[in-house]
Amino acid sequence: MFNVDYEPIGRRGQCPGNQSLLESARQLNVDIVSICGGVGSCNHCKIQIIAGKVSQITLEEEAELSARELQQGYRLACQTFPLSDVKVHVPPESLTALQRTQVEGLEVDVAPEPPVHALEVQLAVPTLDAPMPDDVNLMSALGAPSGTIDFQLQQEFSRNLRDLNWQVSAVLRGSELIAIGAPGTRWVGLAVDIGTTKIAAYLVDMETGRTLASKGQMNPQISYGEDLVSRIVAASKTPAESARLQFLLVDALNHLAADLCAETSQNPRNIVEAVVVGNTAIHHLFLRLPVKQLGLAPYTPAVRAAVNIKTREIGLNFAPGALLHMLPNIAGYVGADHVAMLLATRTAETSKTTLSIDIGTNTEICLNHKGKLTSVSCASGPAFEGAHIKFGMRAAPGAIEHVRLDGDRLEIQTIGAEPPVGICGSGLLDVVAQMRLNGVLDRMGRMSTNHPRVRKENVAEFILAERPGQEPITISQKDVRELQLAKAAIRVGIQALTAAEGLTEQDIEQVIIAGAFGTFIDVSSAITIGMLPPLPLERFIQVGNAAGTGARLALISVSQRAKAGEIALRDGYIELASVPNFQRRFAEATYL
Repeated sequence: MFNVDYEPIGRRGQCPGNQSLLESARQLNVDIVSICGGVGSCNHCKIQIIAGKVSQITLEEEAELSARELQQGYRLACQTFPLSDVKVHVPPESLTALQRTQVEGLEVDVAPEPPVHALEVQLAVPTLDAPMPDDVNLMSALGAPSGTIDFQLQQEFSRNLRDLNWQVSAVLRGSELIAIGAPGTRWVGLAVDIGTTKIAAYLVDMETGRTLASKGQMNPQISYGEDLVSRIVAASKTPAESARLQFLLVDALNHLAADLCAETSQNPRNIVEAVVVGNTAIHHLFLRLPVKQLGLAPYTPAVRAAVNIKTREIGLNFAPGALLHMLPNIAGYVGADHVAMLLATRTAETSKTTLSIDIGTNTEICLNHKGKLTSVSCASGPAFEGAHIKFGMRAAPGAIEHVRLDGDRLEIQTIGAEPPVGICGSGLLDVVAQMRLNGVLDRMGRMSTNHPRVRKENVAEFILAERPGQEPITISQKDVRELQLAKAAIRVGIQALTAAEGLTEQDIEQVIIAGAFGTFIDVSSAITIGMLPPLPLERFIQVGNAAGTGARLALISVSQRAKAGEIALRDGYIELASVPNFQRRFAEATYL
């Protein structure tokens, strides 16, 4: 065993010689980016060895790191193993922390119809003359003498009744007693949207339906790979890996709940209901359901129906009898988060021909034409999050998020007005659109070397920002190709849906763009590069995290849960790979 010191994070621990520095970092909760899942092909787990001996440089590292970086001690954490005590420097761009998350979304007013209700009662104090059992005493006072008490609550409620001097606030779900507290307790619920990359959580007053606080963070499963397939493969290897992937999500939700409760002077044990949504793979990983079949054709879910279990069954530390409700899935890669998005945007209820798009690493698209719902899933890949882009990064301080080019005059905007350190997805869309409009790129995406900001070394690169003493931030020909592949997947999905209904893209009357990434993009840039159809800008609506809004609606209203179930049953699904001439359509959709 060797001691490993991760700086400047200040985390230290032991690592066996047969364990990579990436895996050691995971165990010490040092969140190093690993987009490729630890196979040495993404260049995002870059670290610098400050002191100590490590394993020899691999062929993968020689391919991904420059000669100058290798000379300065830079390595890929997934390829590097300690041979002695080691001190490691983790550069900011290799960390997943401090990244912008998106929790804001639509505000949809619905009358609260919570699945739980609270009553305040004064119990009779038992005496020798009337030694009434505590359960009979309590349930009779609640007007539910034939009701039941959650088993975990049974183990503690007698003590609680006496501590509270026989005066309590009690929470019932139907005729089951699930929690008791002091009179005046505010009972709350938790709604969570678990995305492939980000998690958004909301603490909600169960009586009024009002959102008390919200918070976002990165999905900690990213350390196992940016894409879902990497996580499916990891979870399928051993039960221990499956348990670890589940624990990462459960632990994240417990910490988010604790933070939200602290912010609002609540206690996590006041959480009496939770609704969690995510895509089908995330749903299965969170519940520790089998996932191997999701990675193999025909990509069938293990569970499509809505799930109701006690939160404690998967390790969430809420009220004794708190329930976890998960909305239904639709198909292998169209999950409960898509259902929640459709619920929040009212896509299923509109009379307009409407396209609803939730853009992310996995993009889901739904078309409503004359009341018929049809959805597709597009493996748009992690390029929108900065993956596989040479200077790509997530939306963190210093990321270039907007670009304007006029001839050779370039303007950039970074998140937080910080010095540029890389480029995030919205900036990537902007710069490619601007390069196309200014003739730097042709329709096929080929980069001209005639522009003064283009340099030609091994490949053509467009210089975005000079950095004294460091390599300039550039967009390479390869980066343009990565974006073309990502945007083509979305455009083919849109075309497949319209073609299935005998429509053209011009027949689309409304386009709803949801998701964290969709919130920050410039729609005109997305049209310029061909990701979105060339429709009038007034037809586009950007709604933020609609899946999070849908989760909140399902949390506070049993009617909204029923609507979500109806949407899942109504929504048809098209498998893109089965679309006629898919390869030709995809190739054409790569054009700018």
